[in-house]
Amino acid sequence: MRIEGSVALVTGANRGLGRCFAAALLDRGAAKVYAAARRPETVDLPGVVPLALDITDPASVRAAAERARDVDLLINNAGVSTGSSFVTGALDDIRLEMETHYFGTLAMAREFAPVLGGNGGGAILNVLSVLSWFTAPQVAGYSAAKAAALQLTNGLRLELREQGTLVTALHVGYMDTDMAAHVDGPKIDPAEVADRALRGIEQGSFEVVADDVSRQVRAMLSGDVAGLYPQLAS
Repeated sequence: MRIEGSVALVTGANRGLGRCFAAALLDRGAAKVYAAARRPETVDLPGVVPLALDITDPASVRAAAERARDVDLLINNAGVSTGSSFVTGALDDIRLEMETHYFGTLAMAREFAPVLGGNGGGAILNVLSVLSWFTAPQVAGYSAAKAAALQLTNGLRLELREQGTLVTALHVGYMDTDMAAHVDGPKIDPAEVADRALRGIEQGSFEVVADDVSRQVRAMLSGDVAGLYPQLAS
């Protein structure tokens, strides 16, 4: 797939990685970029088409798919992080994580798959995380939702193959965005992540592993569980 001349829709495009995706798409010559957000008035990037969208609301998703019938690239970026653990976290927060990252992404894929198919196949990029492979108590709800989204991505890849739709997973650790403002330590520039992901789409990649921490965790998956969680060995 070529980004130049494409029509893209980016969810959560008013800030952070989503805004970087929208900007990178314009820089690469996309013909149109729908910048979707719950509050489209917060979209401040010149050249995009603001679009009202709440991915946890099926009616909102349907309305977006009806309006954006020309899309051939869907970037499922919208997310939420509540910092919920399994035992002490609020159950409503854990449900919100799953409603957003799993069911919201599923709703977008179901509504836009026929649109993409009608426009020649196109591509879907699902923004996942290193935490789809790894977890910790303070991010347990988020991690479980991203792990579910990983298997959703795998399933969509198989189901949409016949209509010619590429489905790509993006894995990344902490980025220098508002969502990770509380985190001390190395963070990758979201503009760099967006650039790597778009290059991956153009190369037909099923997976883009955008940073060192994600590559390290990916390499450890074939080992013993205690390799990922050394505290279990003590």
